[in-house]
Amino acid sequence: MTIVHLDGRTLTVNEISLVSKGVKVDIASDAIININLARDVIEKILATGVTVYGINTGFGSLVSEIISSEDLSDLQLNLIRSHACAVGEYMSIEDTRAMMCVRANSLVKGNSGIQLSVIQQIISYLNNGVIPVVPRIGSLGASGDLAPLSHMALALVGEGKVWRGNDIVPTMTLLKEKGLIPVELAAKDGLSLINGTSQMCSFLTRAERELSNLIQMADLIASASIDARECTITPMDIRVHNARPHPGQILVANRISKILKNSAILKAHKHCSRVQDAYSFRCIPQVHGMVNEKLNALKDTLNIEINSATDNPLVFPDHNLELTQQVVSQGNFHGEILGAVADNMSHAIFELASISERRIDQIVDPVRSGLPGYLAVNSGLESGMMIVHYTAAALLSEMHGHAMPKSAFSTTTSGGQEDYVSMGATATWNLVEATNKLSKLLACELIIACEALEYNSNESSKYVETLRKLLRKVCPKLEGDRSLSEEIENVAEELLNGSWLTRINTECGALPT
Repeated sequence: MTIVHLDGRTLTVNEISLVSKGVKVDIASDAIININLARDVIEKILATGVTVYGINTGFGSLVSEIISSEDLSDLQLNLIRSHACAVGEYMSIEDTRAMMCVRANSLVKGNSGIQLSVIQQIISYLNNGVIPVVPRIGSLGASGDLAPLSHMALALVGEGKVWRGNDIVPTMTLLKEKGLIPVELAAKDGLSLINGTSQMCSFLTRAERELSNLIQMADLIASASIDARECTITPMDIRVHNARPHPGQILVANRISKILKNSAILKAHKHCSRVQDAYSFRCIPQVHGMVNEKLNALKDTLNIEINSATDNPLVFPDHNLELTQQVVSQGNFHGEILGAVADNMSHAIFELASISERRIDQIVDPVRSGLPGYLAVNSGLESGMMIVHYTAAALLSEMHGHAMPKSAFSTTTSGGQEDYVSMGATATWNLVEATNKLSKLLACELIIACEALEYNSNESSKYVETLRKLLRKVCPKLEGDRSLSEEIENVAEELLNGSWLTRINTECGALPT
């Protein structure tokens, strides 16, 4: 079985995805040295009685409160108990496992000063299926994801609740069943567990994985629409895009040229009288290309973040420095960059959804398409795909709300000490929701494009015909009016999980990336 080795430097989004689905983890042996070196700094501070924030002081606006050595363990327990007040729907088990993986990887980097035993507890929980129940809402995306991570930390010490299958049980109940024991926290441990960007990274990881599938599928679906509407691919001419060489634009033009190569439909209307197609077809590289570039920016940001130390204070062991100089209070917990990249992506995929809905409108309108009204078998008596278009428009309206930036807002907390927060957790979850709706809207376009292709006596390209065959397994062509609700949902799930994309790349050749 694959094991993901955490070293604080090389974790990938794909590995987080594997861990979210149950793959086991361990701590890379070379990371243990750095973990213990940082912990030695904390122990020396405790032995000398030097006052350092987060180690023997209160938190937030209570920073000036000095805590006696005999109360330091209680300080850490009180911290996670008081901060575990998130509300709302529970994070999924997969998202929670991803959050735990990111948190552990950040801690093994060796800048947190946490006890090795506490990190090992996270690892043990992941490997033994002890997954905390974590309400989603509570993080402001600065001081890290305090409330959600506190629910995770509660479980590590034997408090709170965990999942047992689909049931929720007290943590100690499951620990006894599995022969496990709670971990004991010491100075700095609780703060290191909860002060970080791990929930934000968990949501971004899911969105990145799903969008990597959806955005390639959007080009395949747009290609099906091009042939369904009998449009030209002349605007994909590489000379056009070399004259305006945005990387995403060039990539999409190359993709669509490859997808529609050898399409009999294209050849059949090569000399038709239409001069130009509507923007929603002609400008696919310019619009879809922008979305690809935003996704690449998200990937770059996320790859850095999941291998970063994001708690406060951070420890930098150096025997040449005074103890107080080896511990630095700073702001790596601030999720501004994650909130901004999520908001940018939410806006970008709204544009992708918008142009998709316009292509749908072009196909179902008999005046412009020359096809039966709404692709009904008996137009008038039947409504065909009319309300599939309505559903796409309703999804677009909801995505317009998701396109509004969530990180463009801050509120002052903790008595003014934490006076500018990122709302990154809100922004990253917003992207997850927007991504889910995009999958449904693209499903509407695909169903409509494939229905329109039924009226063409010529075949499309190998890529499009393979996609059509996959669609027909879950969504047969119309023989008369029927409810398409479940079929839209089923197609959306196939688009999200990447199974169709994998099949098409395998059968037809890998698309350019």
